[in-house]
Amino acid sequence: MTGVNIGDFGQGGDENFFQLVKELDKVEGIDRIRISSIEPNLLSNDIIDFVATSKRFVPHFHIPLQSGSNQLLVSMRRKYLRELYAERVKSIKDKMPHACIGVDVIVGYPGETDELFMETVSFIQELDISYLHVFTYSERANTTARKMAESIPINIRRDRSRQLQILSEKKRRAFYQSQLNSQQEVLFEADEENGMMFGFTSNYVKVKFPYDAELLNQIVPVMITEIDRDGIAKTEFVKETV
Repeated sequence: MTGVNIGDFGQGGDENFFQLVKELDKVEGIDRIRISSIEPNLLSNDIIDFVATSKRFVPHFHIPLQSGSNQLLVSMRRKYLRELYAERVKSIKDKMPHACIGVDVIVGYPGETDELFMETVSFIQELDISYLHVFTYSERANTTARKMAESIPINIRRDRSRQLQILSEKKRRAFYQSQLNSQQEVLFEADEENGMMFGFTSNYVKVKFPYDAELLNQIVPVMITEIDRDGIAKTEFVKETV
């Protein structure tokens, strides 16, 4: 499920996003549904609780943060503060310890001092999340942010982006390592590279396996055995027991 502000679905009417999720869970023929991007103020505990027991909605959330500084979140006119974000992450992990959580972050927003940037770094370091999508702020015409005087030099924006990319890789590898020796179900895709095929577990761990055309677009049980140097999980098939 993807879109702009999908958590706002139905607001102002008789429906809401949680009702949509419950109805989609009844649809036959769809084995996996991911909630692509939903802001923390719209990701209710009802939704989290439902996903935790759903047969179709997978334990993978992508939740925009944008900044770990409340001062910047207010400046960005976000409808949440970092405390709510941390609460949502904890709620997910309490109910689904194996869940994957992706985070959107903006660096170089006007007024982002070194101290405010480090607030974001420290906040993300403390969060039990799995990876980051890092966006470098760029000015757009006819926006309030463009009119702000405290513009951040491009070289500093790029440096901060690199710092968060490094942090993202550390978070991703730590999450992948936590999945070692666990049994997962993988949906294999058609892409082939050097005789290997790739897919994702329900909780969004990227895995590889020797290419087998019969497995394409199939969900199969595997055991994660190793994380290679490229940060991709190696797997073995799980034999079915009689």
